[in-house]
This record gives sequence, C-alpha cells and structure tokens, in this order.
Amino acid sequence: MPSTRFAPPTEVPGLAARRIAADILDGVLHKHRMLDDQLDGAGAHPGLKTLSDRDRALMRRLVATILRRLGTLGHLLSRLLDRGIPSDAPRAQSALLIGAAQILWMDVPDHAAVDLSVRLVQADRRAAKYAGLVNAVLRRCAREGQPLIDEVKSEMLDLPPWLAARWVKAYGEDTARVMTAALAVEPALDLTVKSDPQEWATRLHGEVLPTGSVRTLLHGSVTMLPGFDDGQWWVQDAAAAIPARLFGDVKDKTIADLCAAPGGKTAQLVHGGAHVTAVDRSANRIARLKDNLSRLNLAANTVVTDAAEWQPGGELFDGILVDAPCSATGTVRRHPDVAWLKQEDDLVALTALQKRLLQRAVSLLKPGGTLVYCTCSLEPEEGEETIAALLASETGLRRSPVGRDEVAGLDEILNRDGDIRTLPSHLAHADPRLGGLDGFYAARLIKS
Repeated sequence: MPSTRFAPPTEVPGLAARRIAADILDGVLHKHRMLDDQLDGAGAHPGLKTLSDRDRALMRRLVATILRRLGTLGHLLSRLLDRGIPSDAPRAQSALLIGAAQILWMDVPDHAAVDLSVRLVQADRRAAKYAGLVNAVLRRCAREGQPLIDEVKSEMLDLPPWLAARWVKAYGEDTARVMTAALAVEPALDLTVKSDPQEWATRLHGEVLPTGSVRTLLHGSVTMLPGFDDGQWWVQDAAAAIPARLFGDVKDKTIADLCAAPGGKTAQLVHGGAHVTAVDRSANRIARLKDNLSRLNLAANTVVTDAAEWQPGGELFDGILVDAPCSATGTVRRHPDVAWLKQEDDLVALTALQKRLLQRAVSLLKPGGTLVYCTCSLEPEEGEETIAALLASETGLRRSPVGRDEVAGLDEILNRDGDIRTLPSHLAHADPRLGGLDGFYAARLIKS
C-alpha cells in the first residue's frame, strides 16, 4: 500500500502538502483530534518537518479554509454527488474537500486542484476506486460550484446546526449571521506589546487597535518577526488582552491567575508590576507558560494543581483572575476546528467546573479585592448566566461595571450590566482581514 504520510523524492510538487492536509482533516473530522495538537508539539504530524515553509503555509491554509467553510462544502458536494460522499474511504472525502476548497476560494488553477486531488485518492488503497468520481465531481465544481453556493447564500451553513441555533437564540438572527460571516475570514495576527505600540505597528506593517493591541497581516512563523527573540511582544487576540486590564493599576499587588497557561494574561499582569501566582493543572502547560515568560524576561510563581481545589496555605490575594475552561466557541475564527469538535452536551460539565472555580476564587480573595472572570465562549451559560448565579449566591460580592473609557470608547463590547461581551463581528474594518475579535465574556466583581 503506498504511503499516506511521506512523499517519495520524485513526487509531484504540492502533493505532499495536500496529503498531509488530508491526514490532518481526517484527524479532526473522524478521530476528533484538535487541529493545534496535530500542527505543533509532541503530537504534530511527522510529515510536517519534510515540508518547505511555502508548502507548510499552503497546508495550513487548506485545512483552515475547509474547516471554516465545511458546511458550505458539504452542501455543495451533496448537490454534485448523486449518492453522497463515499463513507468507506475517508481519503476520497478529504480529496473532494481539498479540491473544492482550492477551486472556490484559493488562488490555485482549477486543473491543478483537480489533478492533485485525483492523485490523492489514487495513492490510497481504499479510495483508489473513486478516482474517476473525484475527477468528475471536481470538474463539475469548477463549472457549477459558485452558482450553487450563490443559490443558498447562507453563512449559517458553516456552523453545526446546534451552535447556529444557540447563537440565533442568544443574539438574534441578524447578529448571528454577521458573526458567522466574520468567521469565514482568516484573522490577522494580534500582538500585545510591552511598550510603544505605534512603533511596533510601523515595524510590523500593522496598525494599533483602539484597545492598544497591534494587529498585522504578516503571516508565516512568528519566531522570525522582529522583536520575538527580544521578548518585546507576545501573540494574543485583542479580546483576550482585555480581561487582565480590568484590574487597573496592579503594581505591587498580589494576583492569582487560575487556569493560567499558556500565559498571555499572566505576562500582562507581571509586566504591569504585579506579583503573580499562575496556577494550572497541567504540568506540560505550566512548562510552556514558563518558557513563554522566560522569552519575555518575566517571572511568576507557578503551581501545578487543580485550581478548584487549590489551598495556598491561608494566603489571600488582592486580585484573582479566573480564565475558566469553557466551550471556546468564541475562538472559532482562529480555531475553526472547535465548531466541529465541541458538542452542546459539553456545557453541562463545563458550567459546573466554572462555578467551582469561582467559589474557590471568592474564598481566596481579600476583602476589597477584585475578581475578574472571563471565558472565550459565546454561550450565555458560560458568561452572563454564570455571573448572575454567583452574585445571587454570594452576597459579599458586587459587580464593578466596566466604563467605556476603560475600553477606548468601544460601547459595542459592553453589555447593559457593564460587563465585556465581544463578538467576532465587532471592531469592523474596511478590510475584513483587519476586523473582528474573538468572542469573549468578562465581568469584574469586588468582594466587600
């Protein structure tokens, strides 16, 4: 059986990138493996190291494009296939998705997209019998694909039905459609800089956002960008950078960052002069946090433990940041696999954990101290409803509404209670690639 992972030396240019893309798609769609786990770290696809930088970038863009437009692709292929996508040969499904995505949304000649997808199935024992089918369907896609997509014109196709229904219920159909449309655009790179955002925006050919983050369209390895080795900035979505700023001036204050890895918010607090204790249950994630802080020439106390059970020996803190584990539906614009890996049933266990973390945080907070709770979720149960329940049960807590001056006048990201609620469609820009935010919820509470 021909290898489905490693390319022979004389292989057709570009085929290896598409083969690895097919492997990774299969990992997400059939083996329920997270995309990031297949791209980096110990679980990364072994073939990645054989690719050139150009092919690696192509592979990433292929996979991300397919996952962003998976619902639309499924609708299209169902119209072009009389009997549906072959279920007995995952490589045939991947080849159809890869070919169609290139034809419709990528700068790849149609004939090359078709030819390379056919070669993908020919090299797989189970899928080889579908080579003629793949060829015929993709040729039809080149002729008829765009009109078929234009017929439906529904951004909501690219969300699992359960998630689309939830967003319509929570935000209204019009807003949900705008949110979902924003997810189809590959987001820019957001950076939190130590100082002089305008200088770094100039050096990195980007712009300074109202919130102070630097946004740039530069792609490729971030490790090669100016300022990385010097520890002058770190990658952090502009919305993710807001919660740590809700503490205000943190100089010389003691702050516990619960569920802290990979450490972007910890870095913000330490850079602001706080004495930070970063807590996470994963030793590997804490190791990554320490590596990130080391590059930035910053340091924090670290603890490997379940934050919901943490007993710091009677110490109370001036501030607690609870960046709680959640469904992460707010990160779909940067992590398009999330929409297809999460299930609605996951919310039950997650909301229970969030409540436990908040109860522990309240017990660790000094009187007069500040508690900031945040999740990268768009689900009200993990945000607004969680805080409402906490305030109802903890009479010693009160909400400290966020003022518009604290968010650079961005009224659209404040809800009626003065909490933060960012949406993928916020921070609109003439160039869609420079607009948008991850979906975040954040609330600031004071202990009396």
